[in-house]
Amino acid sequence: MSDTFSIFTIDIVVFFLFIAAVIAVGLIKSRGEGKDSESYFLAGRGLKWWLIGVSLIAANISSEQFVGMSGQAADYLGMAIASYEWMAAITLVVVAFFFLPYFLRTGIFTIPQFLEHRYNPTARTLMAAATMILLIGVSLTGVIYAGALTMSELFANYAFFGVTLTLANWCWIIGMVAAVYIAAGGLNASAWADLIQGIALIICGAIIAYFAMSKLGDTPVAALTAGSANPDPVADGAGGFTKLLALNRDKMSMILPSGDKNIPWTALIIGLWIPNFYYWGLNQYITQRILGSASLREGQKGIVFAAAMKLIIPFIIVIPGIIAFNLYSKDLAVAQERANERAILREVGDKGSKTFFVVDETWISKHAELQAKVAAHNAAVRAAGGEIKEVEIKSGYKFDAALNLLIKNLIPQNSGLVGFVLAALLGAIVSSLAAVLNAASTIFTMDIFQRNFAPQAAQRTLVTVGRISVGVFAVIGCLVAPNLDKFGSIFKYIQEFQGYASPGILAVFVFGFINRRAPGYTGVVGLLLNPALYFLIATFAPGIAFLDRMAICFGTVMIVMWLIGMIKPLPEPVVFKTNTNLNLTASAGSKTAGIVVVVATLILYVIFSPLGIAR
Repeated sequence: MSDTFSIFTIDIVVFFLFIAAVIAVGLIKSRGEGKDSESYFLAGRGLKWWLIGVSLIAANISSEQFVGMSGQAADYLGMAIASYEWMAAITLVVVAFFFLPYFLRTGIFTIPQFLEHRYNPTARTLMAAATMILLIGVSLTGVIYAGALTMSELFANYAFFGVTLTLANWCWIIGMVAAVYIAAGGLNASAWADLIQGIALIICGAIIAYFAMSKLGDTPVAALTAGSANPDPVADGAGGFTKLLALNRDKMSMILPSGDKNIPWTALIIGLWIPNFYYWGLNQYITQRILGSASLREGQKGIVFAAAMKLIIPFIIVIPGIIAFNLYSKDLAVAQERANERAILREVGDKGSKTFFVVDETWISKHAELQAKVAAHNAAVRAAGGEIKEVEIKSGYKFDAALNLLIKNLIPQNSGLVGFVLAALLGAIVSSLAAVLNAASTIFTMDIFQRNFAPQAAQRTLVTVGRISVGVFAVIGCLVAPNLDKFGSIFKYIQEFQGYASPGILAVFVFGFINRRAPGYTGVVGLLLNPALYFLIATFAPGIAFLDRMAICFGTVMIVMWLIGMIKPLPEPVVFKTNTNLNLTASAGSKTAGIVVVVATLILYVIFSPLGIAR
């Protein structure tokens, strides 16, 4: 990995000025928003479309995308990982015109609250509990870890006041900054800060993509690593885009074999739609922004605006990730070796460790001294008895280091650009983290605290509880996050663990929309059935890709709920009563724009397919 990366005074100045400006704007714009729960948690239901659109992107695009998605692209997945973005564009259009009208009409604060309208209070509580686990155990810790990993590696050779910050240090810095920021200003602070950070994110990604493509074009073919097994011949003088296609033919297709364990083509039919619809339509830390819409028209315009921006994300995140492997495969291998060493040294020093290392012959031949420590450690673990956790150690590539390598090696130094890129990345991390903390505190306050313990609580009390819970959740995230390097790809960790809840939650909502006569306990059955079924499939049929597992769970839950509805129908259908003063007139212009977004997405799929020009 390059050791030439330096951070100059101009970069530090730009870095801190940007972060200070973002936080200042957020706090200034949110003054007085803590007077009641609606103003604090939903920005007084006054968000305009442009603020909603950019805020959705800023809350979504964080280190898990820049680090995780670019890392997956550097691996064999290539453009296939872009399905998470382009399918999201279509998903958002559906959410705008199918989900949002119901949500705004009922006047809900949280997505779990809607289940009480359709099913019963138990369904609401179950979803609130499941959502809290996902937000804190998966989203919160994942964002903190990926952000701290990025910052710790980028600042590895830089000392703040004589101290070089570790991954754990960065976890606490990121977590506490976000906690103070969101506790003070609520959703309005988050949304206004997102406006600056969202624009900066797009610019940051475009800067990295530009320099990556330029470097690829300037580098002799012999110095590049092909991403495909059988690359096309290409001349040294060819441009970056020509080399990208020639070296990465296999990676440029969105369609992968049905046996692929990550994104098989079968997942594009059902499986991948499940996390997309859950995330964009039912995930509180995203939907909280659209629940704060000033009207249905503003919400729909904002969502379609975000959908249009989604189409450009793969070009500034996925493509640079593919190029990173072409340019820096050797450095990715070095990064993996260092990650292996950290994992080993952490466990070898722990006498109570139950980790048993499984090492391959290639790794043993390169690390005789470490292998001796591993052998002694494994013997001690075996002798201690009890449950043993096997961890595989092998040579390979640390693909999540792709983004760091691009920044370290490509961004011009002593220009202020490094400071801007680092500030945009940290801002993205804080933005997403603030969104998660705000969502978790809202659900805890409204769905758990008020609903079950203090139904008559004063508005000021609810805001105070929300602020306290922000701090508690941030501390939990900072304590857990440093341990996530055991799971390999952070992006895959986040996506796979959501399978325990997202298919069931989506099935319960979809069924609730289309079937109004099934009894209330139907939703409870659906929410409880999904995690049990997902666990059984993962345990007894681990060869099934996690996206296909989601599809099986979703279909099974829908069938079971339909059977219950057929056997025990309600005498009268459930009616979603209007409980809001918002203008619920739909946006005709947004509907036209939404159709354009859907058509554009389908065209991109054709281009990046076995039949497209990318082949």
